[in-house]
Amino acid sequence: MRVTLTPMETGRAEPRGLATQGSGWSSTWGDRSSTQVSKSTTVLQESDRGADAPQVDLLGGSSDPALAAPACGPSTLTRMPVERGVSSWLDHLSRADLDHGSLHRMIAEGVRGVGAAQSELADTLEVCAAHDEQLRWLLATGCTAPEAYWDITVADTKAACALMRPVYEMSQGTDGFVSLQVAPAHTRRTRATTATICGLHRRIDRPNLLVAIPATASGVQALQATVSAGCNINATSIFSLARYAAVIEAYQTGLEAFVALCGDPTTVHGLASFSLSRLDAEVDRRVELLGGRGAPELRGLAATAQAILACHLFEEQFSTQRWARLARRGATPQRLAWVCAGTDPDNDHAQQYLDAVSVRNTVQVLSASTVATVNDRSLGDPPPRISATDAAGVVSALAELRIDLDDVAAALERQSSSLAQHSLADALDQVCEGSGQR
Repeated sequence: MRVTLTPMETGRAEPRGLATQGSGWSSTWGDRSSTQVSKSTTVLQESDRGADAPQVDLLGGSSDPALAAPACGPSTLTRMPVERGVSSWLDHLSRADLDHGSLHRMIAEGVRGVGAAQSELADTLEVCAAHDEQLRWLLATGCTAPEAYWDITVADTKAACALMRPVYEMSQGTDGFVSLQVAPAHTRRTRATTATICGLHRRIDRPNLLVAIPATASGVQALQATVSAGCNINATSIFSLARYAAVIEAYQTGLEAFVALCGDPTTVHGLASFSLSRLDAEVDRRVELLGGRGAPELRGLAATAQAILACHLFEEQFSTQRWARLARRGATPQRLAWVCAGTDPDNDHAQQYLDAVSVRNTVQVLSASTVATVNDRSLGDPPPRISATDAAGVVSALAELRIDLDDVAAALERQSSSLAQHSLADALDQVCEGSGQR
């Protein structure tokens, strides 16, 4: 069965120049391809702390012209939005990606956005010469370690938003987003999280910013509150269908509240990100612990099955009369994203994994190594995907083994929260090492 996400007509104009299939909502580009992103997109970002602060040069740090040169001819990733309706986003961002032209090159090769990985918070402040000047300047002005961290993160995010802006405009706001993870300490308090997210949107002030928040119980409440304030939100670390249903409800309720306050829903965008690789890893671990009582044929199927069922839940919830009322006002559906980072790109199972979630009008979030590997391969027809009936059968078979996916999801939520806390702590330790604040 071939799954195609086709929410009700959103009221947005179709992109020009490319034929679309079926749905009134398309993830295809406008009238130019991604290989036309040029050095004209290079922008120097002003720091929030004044024009005399060190600036982020998007390409100036590169000593290798090949790093910033667009690819010749269409790559696999540039063809995927047209032929499969799938967008490929990078899983996280570092200063080196900006200074050495890596992000610019990957955009030219088909990357259409930057996701947010909780485990990569520290990588945005990796120990490298690129941050040293800015960090010394910030600490000399009296910034604390957290203030310096967020100043650097905001500067990098603004720079990435500038590079992604042509993608955002050419795709009419479907792609071209940069996702920034909110501080994990705030996600347990709805009011604090809401204030933090709205503050980041005001501070960065870019239409293609997504602020990412883990889809915990309190995170879902914050999602609804921030969408009702007109903010773009990426609900991350979704591990269960029940949580995804709550995320959809929060998104639609928030949009209704925003419209009731005379807000323009065309300015609000959302993403719902399933962490597939981590779900499979945990389920497979539990299957292996069963030994002879297990079912090894179920290994590697849990995340794919859940993704297919999530697609059907998307279809149901974005094809109701409730959504139709919002769509007539110009609201756009909250896109599904599959976080595939963490798989081994050289493993045949990884390629099968990427094909299995190659569903039209969705996003695949990939590591930089996977981006390179996928582009080295040709784009053939994807293999047949499992049906919703077969997907439900996988879930039932796991339940018979007493592997409850809701219990797995709860464990992964706790792990994600701990991982994010440690990652931010590592980043702040790096700042402290540069400042002597220990």
